[in-house]
Amino acid sequence: MTSTRTTLAAHIALALFASGVIAPQARADAALRPSAATLDAVHVTGMIEDASKIASPVSVIRAEKIQQAGGNLGEVLDGLPGVRVDSFGAGAGRPVIRGQTAPRVKVLSDSSSVLDASDISPDHAVTVDPLMGERIEVLRGPATLLYGGGAIGGVVNVLDNKIPSRLPDNGLEGRLLVRGNTVANERVGAASVTGQIGGSNLVLHAEGSYKDADDYRAPDLAESRVDATFSRSSNGSVGASWVTDNGYVGLSYSYREDKYGLPGHSHEYEGCHPHGSALHCGSHEHGAEDDHDHAHEHDHEHVAAIDLTSKRIDLRGEYSDPFPGISRIRFRANHTDYQHDEIDGEEVTTTFANKGYDSRIELEHVPLGPWTGVFGIQHADTTFSAQGIEAFLPTVDTRTTGLFLVEHVELNEHWHFELGARHEWLQHQPQADVRNRPTFDDTATSYSGAAIWSFRPDVSLTFALSRSQRLPHAQELYARGIHMATNTYECGLLRSALTCGGAANDAGLDKETSRNAELTLRKTEGPLTFSVGAFANNVDNYIYARTLDQYEAFRLIKYTQADVEFRGVEAEVGYQFTDAFSASLFGDRTRARFADGGNVPRIPAARFGGRANLVVGQFDGELELYRVNRQTHIDDFEMETPSYDMVNLTIAYTLPHHNSQVFLRGSNLMDEQVWNHASFLANTVPQPGRNVSVGFSYRF
Repeated sequence: MTSTRTTLAAHIALALFASGVIAPQARADAALRPSAATLDAVHVTGMIEDASKIASPVSVIRAEKIQQAGGNLGEVLDGLPGVRVDSFGAGAGRPVIRGQTAPRVKVLSDSSSVLDASDISPDHAVTVDPLMGERIEVLRGPATLLYGGGAIGGVVNVLDNKIPSRLPDNGLEGRLLVRGNTVANERVGAASVTGQIGGSNLVLHAEGSYKDADDYRAPDLAESRVDATFSRSSNGSVGASWVTDNGYVGLSYSYREDKYGLPGHSHEYEGCHPHGSALHCGSHEHGAEDDHDHAHEHDHEHVAAIDLTSKRIDLRGEYSDPFPGISRIRFRANHTDYQHDEIDGEEVTTTFANKGYDSRIELEHVPLGPWTGVFGIQHADTTFSAQGIEAFLPTVDTRTTGLFLVEHVELNEHWHFELGARHEWLQHQPQADVRNRPTFDDTATSYSGAAIWSFRPDVSLTFALSRSQRLPHAQELYARGIHMATNTYECGLLRSALTCGGAANDAGLDKETSRNAELTLRKTEGPLTFSVGAFANNVDNYIYARTLDQYEAFRLIKYTQADVEFRGVEAEVGYQFTDAFSASLFGDRTRARFADGGNVPRIPAARFGGRANLVVGQFDGELELYRVNRQTHIDDFEMETPSYDMVNLTIAYTLPHHNSQVFLRGSNLMDEQVWNHASFLANTVPQPGRNVSVGFSYRF
């Protein structure tokens, strides 16, 4: 049965390729080459509007760039202003926005929550397939309140076509991608097709993707390949929608399988446990060295991996003018059955599961004088469980409900204002917990405001303020146990009698409250364009994993609260010298410190660089060079990571009729040894070395 499911996506991709070969004449307007000077409408806020009227900085990546970039979601986004990746080998990579990652960065699948286990640990993959995304939008700042007060880092929305929202041109359309690379011998295939049934309003969609990559290469190591960095995945989806002149409604079913290695995983420390706030490894008297040596032998005999499956049903719909007073209604719902096994050799050691649903309804009201806006409700109910050796959490039922409102008012052509608010109810309820850890039940309120001053038609200055509250994740509350992937023994926020960490580290539990200010200057038209911004976030009762003790590479951590300060700048300046040539400079820096002294861990170092783009006939070329500084602002028990220089080159040839493209991309061309400070494996597992990717994409 498993092998049948594994090949589902491959079969779909093959069938869709056959459909593409016999497709009608390709559309002449299906150009693959995007316009760098165009700001698109932004869907993540629930209101389609001029991007220059959105208070927060927005980044958009189109399908063509996604396909060329390759990798997981975090790797695709790495390089956007203020965005990095929390990498864990090749199989898992979470976005890091302004120094923060999950659960403070929320990932959406077409505006609907992704229910997986990526919030729990960096070694757990985000179950969104960027390969099949039509575009990815990254939103930072106060407008993220629509999707949770806790998303103070930002929102990543992957927009796809699983449920068609319009009738396809000429009744049939689709796309195909094949790609490979040298650094991991990667083989990738993806295809999709959307078809109108006869002349009816019924539209069907099917898509599939497959990826198979070996352990990747990295320079200056004893062995050329980094052990346990292989990655394999397959995805398949079928959907249908009923499309009319004023909207659509539809359903889809998606199935995903992944198997990927866990680099740096070691049984060397599996006997470690806490004595209060101290970490004890090995025997109580002598023999610790013997245990240590034996563990090393055990580690070389086995490869740790994650074997993942996710089954998801989506409902989406949107209608214009559904009833008086409402100009648009938009709804999303999904039910997800997620499970992954953590495997040591051939043995399943721990099974994580997350089952539940998420739903939301947004209502956009008709203009009330100068006011336009959207309000709605969101509700989720999930059950998360962990069974096995590394079951460091009890089974927890989590219910959340949120009410939200975002309003816009345009006083005149120079002044635009935005106001937002959200109120949330959260309940975590442990099930059959032998430690009788209590139910957590609380509320949080967040609000924001922004003013945009357009002192010229193409130049605006935005000032935004927000106050956001985040309630703790179940892991942060209840954790107690060993977690080998991150080489940690985790203790939750609850008092040590219920978790661990020693009574001296017990403290009261307060709401995490972030007060944010942001100033952004943007120019959106003409040969010179730019976006330059600065932000300051003061977070009271910030929840983080504090290291209490360390033995070699293994740490005892206690989820703790402290006041922190985030400061940062992001800048991108571009100039179109001629119709054929443009260039840009970019940079970002985030500094994070505890209010009483010391540095917040795993904050990426400053980055700055430039890009040059050239268009000659059907050829597009982009040369990118940037430098990441040495990270010297480190927390206790952290190590510095060295600076590095990155050189990337992309060349694409668009075939006649603009419906297909061949591309060649070289990354890390100088074969630099790269250590990612945002990763839990910052000093043990390097990033991939020199890589050349080649691919072909086709649209019809």
